[in-house]
Amino acid sequence: MAETLRRVLNLGTSARSGEEDTAEAGPPLLLLGGRGSGKTALLFAAALEAAGEGRGPVLFLTRRPLQRLPRGTGAALDPLRLQKIRFQYPPSTRELLQLLCSAHEARGPAPSLLLLDGLEEYLGEDPGPQDPAYLAALLLDTAAYFSHQTGTGQGCGLIVALQTQEEGVSGDGLPVSLLQRYFPAQCWVQAETPGPGQRSLRACLDPGGLGPREEWCVAFRPNGEMTITPWPAQAGDPSLDKGSSSGGQP
Repeated sequence: MAETLRRVLNLGTSARSGEEDTAEAGPPLLLLGGRGSGKTALLFAAALEAAGEGRGPVLFLTRRPLQRLPRGTGAALDPLRLQKIRFQYPPSTRELLQLLCSAHEARGPAPSLLLLDGLEEYLGEDPGPQDPAYLAALLLDTAAYFSHQTGTGQGCGLIVALQTQEEGVSGDGLPVSLLQRYFPAQCWVQAETPGPGQRSLRACLDPGGLGPREEWCVAFRPNGEMTITPWPAQAGDPSLDKGSSSGGQP
């Protein structure tokens, strides 16, 4: 069901109009895809929806400021939502680690959602063999601390986006298989040809024990509304049977 994908994206499923969302955060999610696949747009959409659900603020970490808002996110025009998204731009792995280690010193309400875009840029700084594992563990610990601060029935979700290597590109791949040990849920995304006035993504979701692997179409309408529908099944389509250990896309 679409609720499974929404929960894994930490968007909540129990909220009704005018009520606070009391759904627990979904499992930590590793968002995988090639360049231009829509990872940042999906992260930003998750931030906007979480910011509009009556929960705590959203902490959005990325190495560089967004040059423009992702297309198809009309909800970004709502200043109240934008005010609840805390953008921070650690320029190096060292500063990212320092930021995470000092999370307990931050003032104000704890975030209900922690997002990290461009993990590969931090891992690309000549990492040692233990660096990816240490960073993943620190992200999980930080989200767990925020969850403790938000109280029972809330929790802090965690989504980390990682750019995967394109097919045919030589060189050492990023330690996707190692990171998958820390993130029970993974979602592979790729951009699809949109319909008139829409931006569309194909998402292959392994929800990490919440249900079977499934494929979804995530569409962003011009007004910013995000719709999630099952991907049309096609005979002989092997995408759901690809092993997740390779870090490939659907």
